[in-house]
Amino acid sequence: MNAIKLDVAPAAQSFDYSSLILLLFFIVVFYFFVIRPQKKRQAQQQNFLKNLKKGDNVVTVGGLCGKISQIEGDKVVLDVDDHGRKLTFYKNAISVEAVGEKK
Repeated sequence: MNAIKLDVAPAAQSFDYSSLILLLFFIVVFYFFVIRPQKKRQAQQQNFLKNLKKGDNVVTVGGLCGKISQIEGDKVVLDVDDHGRKLTFYKNAISVEAVGEKK
């Protein structure tokens, strides 16, 4: 028995754009729900730290409440109680989330 073998070129495969569109959709969603809000929070934090002034009531990221008694470069001295106790913190240890709370 003689077998005849025919070589047939495979049909050209078309590019699937749906997977590319889905990937772009996820990138856009990731940008708007993760990256953009984080950048806005960072800008808000930097603006808040730049505008700190003596007499502001603040809360540290550790939860300590106090009133700013002195600002020395990138450090802040907080008056933490009525007995005159003062603690020194870096400015970036001041939390923007708890602004305006009374001690």
